[in-house]
Amino acid sequence: MQKLSIRITLFISIIMLIRLASLQLYPLMDTTEARYGEMARLMVETNNWITPLFNYDVPFWGKPPMQTWVSALSGKMLGINEFSLRLPHFISGMLTLVIVGYFADRKRMSPLLSVLILLTCTGFYIASGTIMTDSLLTLSMTLSMFGFYVGWQSHSKKHAYLGFIGIGLGLLIKGPLIIVLIGLSILPWIIINYGIVEGAKQFWLRIPIVSGLLLSLMIAGPWYVIAEHTTPGFLHYFLVGEHWSRFTVSGWNGDLYGNAHDEPRGMIWLFWLYTAFPWSLVLLYRLIKRSNQKMLFANSESKSWHTFLICWLVSPMLLFTLSGNILPMYVLPGLPAMALLLASGKQSLSRSEIIISCFVPVAVIGLLVFGKPIFEAKSDVGLIEATNKKFPIYYLDKYSFSGRFYTQGQAKIWTEENQPTTAPFYIVTANNQIKNNMKILNDCRFEAKNKKRSLYFCSNSHNE
Repeated sequence: MQKLSIRITLFISIIMLIRLASLQLYPLMDTTEARYGEMARLMVETNNWITPLFNYDVPFWGKPPMQTWVSALSGKMLGINEFSLRLPHFISGMLTLVIVGYFADRKRMSPLLSVLILLTCTGFYIASGTIMTDSLLTLSMTLSMFGFYVGWQSHSKKHAYLGFIGIGLGLLIKGPLIIVLIGLSILPWIIINYGIVEGAKQFWLRIPIVSGLLLSLMIAGPWYVIAEHTTPGFLHYFLVGEHWSRFTVSGWNGDLYGNAHDEPRGMIWLFWLYTAFPWSLVLLYRLIKRSNQKMLFANSESKSWHTFLICWLVSPMLLFTLSGNILPMYVLPGLPAMALLLASGKQSLSRSEIIISCFVPVAVIGLLVFGKPIFEAKSDVGLIEATNKKFPIYYLDKYSFSGRFYTQGQAKIWTEENQPTTAPFYIVTANNQIKNNMKILNDCRFEAKNKKRSLYFCSNSHNE
């Protein structure tokens, strides 16, 4: 048994090192990662640590600043590059694993199995090292669920306050969404196990709700007040637009920073299937195999624990089932519960499960080795590297965030008012717009292209 634990620990360490080493091996990719990476770069350059900037003169109201803060701080300390900007998100993923392992240990389960299962979920492995909100949100959600569960079971206010610290951090990561997710996880569990009346009574007795919420507000509140004062209008856009219209209006056209996603209702469940892959299939197999409820819940304690995990697991899907404006990573906060659920009652992995756990790291290695065409299709770094950095670059269509990042914010949009007066300069155009732009490109030389855009070098001024 000890030898097996050592082997699993070694295997987990190797998987973590592969992900850590990969952070520098591919460019920031459009749209999400390059956008947040450019916002972090702007924060360091402008020294504006209050309101993240979408562009030099445009504040970003779409999300609170935590993901920008951590990347910008890392970039300021280590230099602005792919590794430094991704590193905090890798660390947040590893901290989530620590909490999950400790949670499992308290429940007398195998912490190594819980950690291994979560680490080798496709979505978790990708998010742990990608510049976006999801890894940080999963960390705050996991901290909250751990704190509330242990606080409830042991009548420990100290642990319950951990839950409210998680809420405070979540408010700085993605806003009030964290409260909704935790409510959808905890309230059904309390009702199932205690009923409405007794559950409400116990909730009031066991959870320091008033002082806890004050603690959450002490963590997040000051930034919200300062942000609204600095850029008036932020609170209305963020609270109403981002937390109501975005999820209730399919294809919402009020988004100031891009296009809203328009997915079929209920698509979030399919997103869970492949974001949690391959363990989503393992869980479905086990649930079908144990369709007899008596086999799943051996006793009342087991029932309480399993219903807690199930409520936690499905809370993101329940929240977004009727929303069309969704992304696959929205299911991520529930994956720690899935890992704990699969590890419940087990002390070792079967041979087939060991093989399954190899899927994600092997796939990532394969992607790093053979994925250059994919990276080129999602980033303009190759086009920027093909230029002479001392000449300006103009985008005929809207510029990409990777183009802005890899030119350090120097890429410009070509407009009637904003055209180069002297040559030489570069032009980037969408491949499907080349024919429409031939009047501008006529005297320019083709230099490079990727799947979406082409680069031209212009040695004569278009205003001559």
